[in-house]
Amino acid sequence: MKLLSYHEPGLGPRIGVLTRDNAVIDITTDEAPGLLELLQICAEERVSLNVLVAEMQELAVNARARPAPWESEEATLYDALNNPPNPDSRHLLPPIEAPEVWGCGVTYKRSSDMRDDDAETDIYSRVYHADRPEIFFKSTARSVVGHQGKIGIRRDSKLTAAEPELAFVLAADGKIAGYTLCNDVSAWDIERDNPLYLPQSKMYNGCCALGPVFITPGEIDDPYSLEIVCSARRGEEELWSGSVNTSQINWKFEQLIEYLLRDNDCPVGTTVATGTGIIAPNDIPLQHGDIVDIHCDPIGTLSNPAEQFSDETDSHA
Repeated sequence: MKLLSYHEPGLGPRIGVLTRDNAVIDITTDEAPGLLELLQICAEERVSLNVLVAEMQELAVNARARPAPWESEEATLYDALNNPPNPDSRHLLPPIEAPEVWGCGVTYKRSSDMRDDDAETDIYSRVYHADRPEIFFKSTARSVVGHQGKIGIRRDSKLTAAEPELAFVLAADGKIAGYTLCNDVSAWDIERDNPLYLPQSKMYNGCCALGPVFITPGEIDDPYSLEIVCSARRGEEELWSGSVNTSQINWKFEQLIEYLLRDNDCPVGTTVATGTGIIAPNDIPLQHGDIVDIHCDPIGTLSNPAEQFSDETDSHA
């Protein structure tokens, strides 16, 4: 099952089921305007997400008070949502309004090697081989953008990079409710200046992109055999590209969850980025207008333009 959140002009945020023929079935209700509320209902009623969504989808299809959107000439198709955020047009939103987003670092060997090349100590290699993973707080919903939303470049950073990652969303029982893609945008120069600056490297407006959709575990044969591909474009020119398979990750997701939830009661819908194994070149930092594409079957492609914040720009927009 694939779910997505999108903006419908005049109605606001909607939650939809993406069918195999790329139609979007609107299952929004007052009680469940989004995926977060669906997961909360699942926790309260002790019902699975698949069962709840199936019931809501059946109700939506059987409701004939007005023609269903997917049956009209203006049917909502997935491709019709591929627009930049604008209140006057349909566009994708982050698949979940995550109350908390956490990140995991140095979970791939190449990330460890790259980071130690630029550090005065081997702290990253030590983390890679340690019994405890690196887990850090990344964002709340206010700093998250969806597909085609603008990711940010801090005004005090000269080397900001994309970090393409597989992410999972937690259900109430600490199990994985589903997966999405994450761009853990990071100001590498700030972190490399001093590891204690990590929060400033990781947390700011537009520092995190999630999307394009949310996919339940049953749609993925093996989360440890997914190919993630990332590229950055500047105009018509491809600046760089890379790929990694999640088979190369050094931690099982259940291990990351166990450490995250130790004496730390994360709310339903908490989203966890599992680390990157694709390292952007140091000599090609993100610039204003660059576009980062992250692709993974069967989740899709998360695409985001970069925006350079400055004294003249409003980073809160």
